[in-house]
Amino acid sequence: MPIGDSHTSCYESPLGQIILSAVGTALTGLRFDNSQPSEPAIADCGDDLPILDEARHWLDIYFAGHRPDFIPPLALPNQPFRRAVLEELLSVPYGSTVSYKEIALRVSQRLGRDAGASARAIGNAVASNPILLIIPCHRVVGSDGRLTGYSAGLSRKAALLRLEQPTRPGSLNL
Repeated sequence: MPIGDSHTSCYESPLGQIILSAVGTALTGLRFDNSQPSEPAIADCGDDLPILDEARHWLDIYFAGHRPDFIPPLALPNQPFRRAVLEELLSVPYGSTVSYKEIALRVSQRLGRDAGASARAIGNAVASNPILLIIPCHRVVGSDGRLTGYSAGLSRKAALLRLEQPTRPGSLNL
């Protein structure tokens, strides 16, 4: 994990405000602001750091309906299992989906484990993803193809998957 002061910035997306956070030269967080109107607003969304500019540029490309051809530097967790899950998520291609079961098999192979990781353990690691969108946990679906859990809400998950498939109508029933 990078050392230094934490900085935050906001991004106005078509799906709501996004809060970005970074330490040094690495992005540490990207989440939708799900606060209610009665909750206090984020205190400081004005930090201007090169990594935050890079992340906002990535979001501009993404929300324009294109696949960004770069990934800003990310600060991934040090726990081997969580890190392996997030690295597997990074390998899921734009416009594609993968099941929790498939991720479990890949992570088990990556970590050299005979038995597959449990879907629950994978689900917990996916749910703890600190950098939404760039680490595309919205591309993980149930074994039957159904949309399941997303910290930013299933309606946003469906919208993100539709955004990634403008040239392939009907490929997902969203």
